[in-house]
Amino acid sequence: MGKPRKKDLPDLSHMCVTGAEIALRATPKAARNAIVEAEGALKVSVTAAPENGKATEAIRSLLAAAMGTAASNLELRRGATSRDKVFVYTGPG
Repeated sequence: MGKPRKKDLPDLSHMCVTGAEIALRATPKAARNAIVEAEGALKVSVTAAPENGKATEAIRSLLAAAMGTAASNLELRRGATSRDKVFVYTGPG
């Protein structure tokens, strides 16, 4: 599977506020990469396996693509080994 096209991802550019915390629920080893906004929460599915941080990095890249920013602007605050993760946007506002 290739990378998801930008048009297949929701527009999350409104979350590009310096210091903003982005809480999400992760689903590793999914059939396809996707981001779904449901009831005010983000659900992120990635095809990567949850071993050695591969799924977390895939989530960071997918989230950055949806936000229209670089993955280096997203810092993992909580949930390195949990399905519930919190990223912080550290880039320019």
